[in-house]
Amino acid sequence: MKNFILVDFRIDSKEKNTLVNLGYEVLLCPPCNNLYDAVLGHPDMLLNIIDKNTIILNKDMNSSFIRILKNLNYKVLLSDSLVGSKYPYDIILNAVNTKEVFVHYLDYTDKSLLNSLGNKKIINVKQGYTKCSTAVVTDSAFITSDKGIYNSLIKENFDVLLVPSGDILLPSLDYGFIGGTCGLIEKNTMAFYGSLDYYKYGEEVKEFLRKHNVKPLYLREGKLIDRGSILKLG
Repeated sequence: MKNFILVDFRIDSKEKNTLVNLGYEVLLCPPCNNLYDAVLGHPDMLLNIIDKNTIILNKDMNSSFIRILKNLNYKVLLSDSLVGSKYPYDIILNAVNTKEVFVHYLDYTDKSLLNSLGNKKIINVKQGYTKCSTAVVTDSAFITSDKGIYNSLIKENFDVLLVPSGDILLPSLDYGFIGGTCGLIEKNTMAFYGSLDYYKYGEEVKEFLRKHNVKPLYLREGKLIDRGSILKLG
């Protein structure tokens, strides 16, 4: 069975080829015209992976993309609300969602997403761009640039590395977020858009990854860029 990686449709050709050469099938998240240009194809803005078989999508998602997922035998749910152009309507699906915990600004979480969580531990934070701001290293270890997320996860005895904001590219905006630069493509491999060697806080991130037996994989050389989280399906 093929391993599918979901990415922004604007992924760099070198980044895509690195994944393809490793044997992954790359699925391109189509744009949402309601969102502003910087993030209109970011997977973490437009969908949320519930579990290995179930995905919730923005209810206005491209119909051909929905068919692709269904043909791959994924159960597809649609959001109750529509991802909108302005905050907080753009954040309704942008949550950290692992086997153990769900983290989001619950005042604005999509109702269909909330109803899909089962018995997971639910943590409310005031950062709506929760997944953008957070890299999931393991089900119990995280990297974030948001102090509120950091404090909330630490209180629940998760292991968290707090990195300062900035030094991440996001075209047309001042800077991007750590969660949007990366994603686990295997249990012990985290892929990055760019290289930690060019990141101001790269050594701290490398050390934290080593602590949790996770190896970084650089999809290309150069500075980190926020293209929305790299999401593995299945």
